[in-house]
Amino acid sequence: MKILVFAHQLEVGGTQLCAIQLTAALRDLHGHDVVLFATPGPAVKLAEENGLRYLPAPDAFVHPSPARMYALHKAVRREKPDLIHVWDWWQCLDAYYIEHLVMRIPVLVTDMMMILTRVLPKTLPTTFGTPELVDQARAEGHRRAELLLPPVDVQGNAPNAVDPQAFRDRYGINNSHITLVSVSRLNQFMKAESLRRTVAAVRTLGRELPLRYVIVGDGQVRPELERLAAETNTELGRSAVVLAGELMDPRPAYAAADIVVGMGGSALRGMAFGKPVVIVGERGFSAPFNPETEEFFYYKGIYGRGEGGASNERHVTDLRGLAEHRDQFSAIGEFSRQWVLRHFALDKVSAQLNNYYCAAMAEMSQFHVAATDGLRTAAVCLRERRVLSYRFWQRISG
Repeated sequence: MKILVFAHQLEVGGTQLCAIQLTAALRDLHGHDVVLFATPGPAVKLAEENGLRYLPAPDAFVHPSPARMYALHKAVRREKPDLIHVWDWWQCLDAYYIEHLVMRIPVLVTDMMMILTRVLPKTLPTTFGTPELVDQARAEGHRRAELLLPPVDVQGNAPNAVDPQAFRDRYGINNSHITLVSVSRLNQFMKAESLRRTVAAVRTLGRELPLRYVIVGDGQVRPELERLAAETNTELGRSAVVLAGELMDPRPAYAAADIVVGMGGSALRGMAFGKPVVIVGERGFSAPFNPETEEFFYYKGIYGRGEGGASNERHVTDLRGLAEHRDQFSAIGEFSRQWVLRHFALDKVSAQLNNYYCAAMAEMSQFHVAATDGLRTAAVCLRERRVLSYRFWQRISG
């Protein structure tokens, strides 16, 4: 089967990594002929390292984007794919009206957002990243909603997969430290709150525990985090918070960690490395991953929303509960890795996606059904002002 994978801008991020790894796995494990169509960014290098054939797409500031639709149509005419796999709602809008509705090419959508996006067409086969979102989508009339958990390369992300010593040496990490690591885009939307709260928790706990917090990533809130780190380090009299910048391969940071603090794919990769993980989210959410919380995180995703408020007590308590029991790190980390192996391993997730491809090819909606769905999507798009660029939408949501 020839697959054109239509992803968004290839920044360094979890969704981009998922798209690249799954595309390569579908080629290597299932024999598909694949091509990646996306706006250029730093992760193009990762696509090339995975041996993917890459076609650059124009950037877009509105969706549907006439420039992207035109470029996609040219790519489709040249590549003649059997199916287009689009990632997230904004690519879906660019692919739906010409390639699916007019040209009648099967389309499968993957939406890894943590909320149900109303603008998505309801007749397309669509995968969501949590069982809760699948249930919500089906209740809203998405009859072809399926579960696609975020994949983890459990061979490349594994204890002893990489040597962390150079990373540890660079950032002055030694065995006397309890090293916390976050690998994250330093964006206001979804990410910044938990990073601020973790710095604040280190500022509180660092008076009595030898914590060192290493933040790996880059983005718009980096200057603010650098200021908070400097204030924390001055107060504690040592380099307790370090910003390492963006790493194309962050695995040495995971390997060097004693505890990983994060959400989504980053937290899962920390678990794959056999590390204890504290999962963070919005509105003060914090919870350790353990046998008591595994069911919650499987159903709702590796994320959460708290009740709001200025108190950071929950996060401080969670970090203290792990940091004061170093003897339990190994057992908790092994439990975490086995959980990832059961549910999120790349080979298992790619096999599910391959089945969804086959189903999408076997069942195409009739034209009048697809056209009606397209009109509903257009009406929702206009009503909710979804023609805003994704990046601008990120800024106003943050």
